[in-house]
Amino acid sequence: MAAHLKRRVYEEFSKTVTIPHGEEAPSKKLRLSKPSKSAALHVDLCKAATSTDALQCLLLFARKPVEPESIESVVRVLLEHYYKEPDSSVRLKIAALLGRLSKTPGFNPDCIVDDVLNNTLSNEKSHQVLAQLLDTLLAIGSQLPDSPVIRQRLIEVACKHLSDTYFGVRNKCLQLLGFLGTVDRPLTKDNEGPSDMVRDVQSVISDYFRDQDPRVRTAAIKAMLQVHERGMKISQIVYEQACRLLKDDYEQVRSAAVQMVWVLSQLYPENIVPIPSSNEEIRMVDDSFGKISHMVSDGSWMVRVQAAKTLGSMLQVSPHFLEQTLDKKLMSDLRRKRTAHERAKELYTSGEFSSGRKWADDAPKERVDTNNVNLMASGACGAFVHGLEDEMYEVRIAAVEALCLLARSSAGFAEKCLDFLVDMFNDEIDEVRLQSIHALREIATNITLREDQLDTVLAVLEDSSRDIREALHELLCYTNVSTKECIQLALLELLKNLTKYPTDRNSVWKCLKFVGERHPTLVLPLVPELLSTHPYFDTPEPDMDDPAYIAVLVLVFNAAKSCPTMPALFSDHTFRHYAYLRDSLSHLVPPLRLPGRQQVCGLDSVDASGVESAQLFLQQSLNRVSTIQNLEAPGAQELLDFTIRDLQRLGELQTELAGAADFCATYLRCQLLLMKALQERLWNMAVPLCLKRNATSTTAARQILEETYKLEFMYGGLESRQVATIHHVRLQAKALQLILNARTRRGMDPLISSCERFMQDVESFQRSFVTELPHLQDSFVEKLLEVLPRLSSSKPVEQVKILQTTLRQSGLLHLQLPQQIQRATATIIEPTGESDNPLKFISGLVVALDIDATLEHMQDPQNTVKVQVLYPDGQSHVIQPKPGDFRKPGPNRHRLITQVYLSHTAWTEPSQIEVRLLLAYSTSSSSSSSKPGWGDSTDSLPPPEGTIEGTIPFSKPVKVFIHPKPARR
Repeated sequence: MAAHLKRRVYEEFSKTVTIPHGEEAPSKKLRLSKPSKSAALHVDLCKAATSTDALQCLLLFARKPVEPESIESVVRVLLEHYYKEPDSSVRLKIAALLGRLSKTPGFNPDCIVDDVLNNTLSNEKSHQVLAQLLDTLLAIGSQLPDSPVIRQRLIEVACKHLSDTYFGVRNKCLQLLGFLGTVDRPLTKDNEGPSDMVRDVQSVISDYFRDQDPRVRTAAIKAMLQVHERGMKISQIVYEQACRLLKDDYEQVRSAAVQMVWVLSQLYPENIVPIPSSNEEIRMVDDSFGKISHMVSDGSWMVRVQAAKTLGSMLQVSPHFLEQTLDKKLMSDLRRKRTAHERAKELYTSGEFSSGRKWADDAPKERVDTNNVNLMASGACGAFVHGLEDEMYEVRIAAVEALCLLARSSAGFAEKCLDFLVDMFNDEIDEVRLQSIHALREIATNITLREDQLDTVLAVLEDSSRDIREALHELLCYTNVSTKECIQLALLELLKNLTKYPTDRNSVWKCLKFVGERHPTLVLPLVPELLSTHPYFDTPEPDMDDPAYIAVLVLVFNAAKSCPTMPALFSDHTFRHYAYLRDSLSHLVPPLRLPGRQQVCGLDSVDASGVESAQLFLQQSLNRVSTIQNLEAPGAQELLDFTIRDLQRLGELQTELAGAADFCATYLRCQLLLMKALQERLWNMAVPLCLKRNATSTTAARQILEETYKLEFMYGGLESRQVATIHHVRLQAKALQLILNARTRRGMDPLISSCERFMQDVESFQRSFVTELPHLQDSFVEKLLEVLPRLSSSKPVEQVKILQTTLRQSGLLHLQLPQQIQRATATIIEPTGESDNPLKFISGLVVALDIDATLEHMQDPQNTVKVQVLYPDGQSHVIQPKPGDFRKPGPNRHRLITQVYLSHTAWTEPSQIEVRLLLAYSTSSSSSSSKPGWGDSTDSLPPPEGTIEGTIPFSKPVKVFIHPKPARR
């Protein structure tokens, strides 16, 4: 029976197809179908027994991505469930999902508008759901800006629901009007009502400035600001209403009103507005400046911060109004207004008394009303004084920033606010002191410090914060002082700073360099005292290892650059010290014309014509290398050697062209390595006879790959053609590696996988640089694309032979120099590596090593710069600095100040470790172009396949002595 059933199964389910001779079997096609999102969502919603289950289902659905082609069916399912859902929380979630789905790229949300407008909005009873539906319409309207019909329908819906009792609905309606309304057309048609009822967006929105709910008033102001941000001009009529809102009871309304008043003052700065309770008129920008100044004394610190920041951007205000903010005295027509007590005292001292014959003959001639006595509100008097004395440090910082912005545009105001900024140097909050130093640095060219002001400024040098001390050094570099006593005081305090904080050595020297350059005539009478010289007696020669003496010499030598009579006061040992410092600290000591001595010339004496000739030489070198195809192998290699040497020397002599010269030299070095690896003798010999040369070629291929990563990630300002050239060289190196691995292969599987990876690299290159392929003539890639069909259909061994022939026949790709190219560099300032005193610590514990480095032309140092520590036994530690350890003192320049913790087992004697900076790179950052979907989460995404990560040393290593000692028992 079992055998019979088995035979029957084979008869029914087995089928034999006979293919005639000479015909090929038809290939089977597979169609991969993805499960429908809408069907799965419909099933899940139908299974939900309660509203809680349906809500949970929607929450899970929101976390999953949805393809653009299936969004329309998903929307239909959501709307069908919306119509029959009794629970408002579920309808609220569906409305939110509809808004998110409408923002998906590639989806046209027109299909949602009709359903939402005709069915859901008219039948919805829940105010919260209605507000969410209006938010969905707002999202749809932002996706369809070029559809006037839908825009008009949405505006009509917003006007219809503006009378809703729920504040959230009114807020969303106002947002719709702000995002979609226009000021050049009425909201209602002429046939829908009388002509006096035709109103525009501004009049409708401004009506809700007086709404009973403060949240609606805030939304109305923000809607009006949104109309302004869309490029439409707001009417001046709104100004009076916005000024009344400055006295609102709620801080959100006052904050939005401050911004509204500022916008109107920038739109109509010269328009004349009347002053209440007076016959005077005033410019709108002056009036708004006074009203916003009054808000600096607001009860909410957030409003005070915004008001202070807003004042800094009002640069068109009149000078007398601007100066009034620094004086607390009550003014009337810019005159001191005497109070009744002062006038009575004056009468008393003059001996005139009331006769008593006339009632109130001793009364004041006029009443002093503090609200109307001056042209602007009394709160504007001393507005910045109040802001700088505020209890919240955020307000003080905002006031300092505003003072800085206004002082930069007015030299007279800068002189008047100098004392106030200097007083802020004594603030108890570090951020306020630092901001006041930066503010004074911005206006330093317009001011001159007196001795008492300089004394207050120099007191900050005692601060324990390194950032504040260095900011003050930067301030002194650009500050003018009035007397030679100020120079003497500054030098004395800087030398105290140098004694207390030795790590500030380079910053102090740089500061004194600029102080000497700016004040040569003030330094001149101090030279005998500073250098301890005497007209008759020889004085002892100071120690050149003393940082304080070097600081004095830096000050004097930089002053002597503009004062030719100063070198006559130098002693003999001063000239010797000058020669020494000129060689060791050439960036701090300038070239001088000394009597009886030849002028020391430096690299900074090269003029613009020298730079132009250097650029011409660089271009000629590249053009000369382009003729290398016509030379034999020895001559070509010799030409590349000479050109690389010339470019390296050019980078040393011309700092402006150092990046371009190093880039070209590195590229030519890659070509030289590739040329040596493809020598004729190497490929005509059997593999066992050329193992040593084969190893040399393998090393060359690896070096070429490393150099290409340096070219791509260490140089900024590269264009698409240069990046394509770099990837072309990298592709040649990978082809060379594949050929060398095939010559010494031990199995077929590794070769197959290597060939597949190389073909993927070729496709990726073709896809990424399709616009640059016409410029790659006679290159390896062009020849490779010609034989690509034959290469794809060949076996791995044949592929390697084709690659070998193509690689050896390809020529040198000419490098086109970009306009602006800079090389990322790093210089470690601390530790210097000059100390012979080892850092001693107990083995097993840690010791902190301070790192201070300067980074040039870095794009994202927080994520790419790392610190490497190499121990004598070969151990290597790589440390990622914290983001807060990076500062940006200037454009294209960063500062790294961090600590590295060292630890090791016990050593018998001190030894040196190496500290260097590394530049981390990842190829995924430059090649990834896809972005996650609307519901995707990027937290758990794996790195892209084929991503290559590594590090490049880009600073000179510094050696530090350490000595881990054994623990005591």
